[in-house]
Amino acid sequence: MNPFQSLKLPLVAAPMFLISGPELVIECCKNGIVGTFPALNQRTTEGFEEWVIQIKTELEKFEQETGKKAAPFGVNLIVHPTNSRVLQDMQVIVKHKVPLIITSLGAVSDLVDAVHGYGGLVFHDVIKKRHAEKAAEAGVDGLILVCAGAGGHAGTLNPMPFVHEIRSFFDKTILLSGAMSTGQDIASAMQMGADLAYMGTRFINTTEARSPEEYKEMINESGTTDIVYTAAISGVNANFMSKSLEKAGIPKEMWESKAQIDFGKELDTEAKAWKTIWSAGQGAASINDSMPVSELVKRMKDEFKQAIEIQTKLLETYA
Repeated sequence: MNPFQSLKLPLVAAPMFLISGPELVIECCKNGIVGTFPALNQRTTEGFEEWVIQIKTELEKFEQETGKKAAPFGVNLIVHPTNSRVLQDMQVIVKHKVPLIITSLGAVSDLVDAVHGYGGLVFHDVIKKRHAEKAAEAGVDGLILVCAGAGGHAGTLNPMPFVHEIRSFFDKTILLSGAMSTGQDIASAMQMGADLAYMGTRFINTTEARSPEEYKEMINESGTTDIVYTAAISGVNANFMSKSLEKAGIPKEMWESKAQIDFGKELDTEAKAWKTIWSAGQGAASINDSMPVSELVKRMKDEFKQAIEIQTKLLETYA
């Protein structure tokens, strides 16, 4: 059975560093979309396991009390040599049979095999064809095409040709990421050939997100040109709001520099930086409010339906 058939929307709430916690994941899954979080949002593997147990317990309780099926949840793992926690976190994942694993910065066939061993799925972030081909060879179940304008560690490609290029050799699940904030955007992703939309920035401005109010207000005030693509923070190109860079004392002349990548320091030095230097995608231009996940999903569902209906009417116009 396809675990995504019961979704209210073909949507995954992306795992966001320091922002996604169990509260956000649980509410997403209760409301019919996939909720995810980075394993490194917990400072230790022990804490990570506590979050996994909390999410599983709350979702099981929800299903028992309502008779409804919750959407699956997922965990993001940074598969990089400097992330010393990968093996320990994987033991937790296998132990608790986490339904979905999202891998970044490396597709490892042994990890894929371990997750497949208990019936789980592995999706992998890619920003170019070469990365997608390697991930496909490793046996992943889905590819997340992180396109231009996405929040966090984004790519630079336009989504239209990128989806077509990957679909030419990959017949499994394709997720599209980049600058989406509405139900209409989700419908557009489906028309481009994606199976699921992958949305992050829009969920920063939810009640359940672990983002401070000032962060949410800055997103409300930001347009497309307020998003800066730079590797100066972690060594990997990512999109940040220019106002937060300037407020942190990082002038424009430093935006072209590149820090040395070391995800082993993710929990200390970089975590401190990301608390005040705020990431967002170009989709911030479509965001001007904050609300509970339940209200957001309902609104996006209405927008999604309306967009499909409008497109259907186009068939009559151009029959």
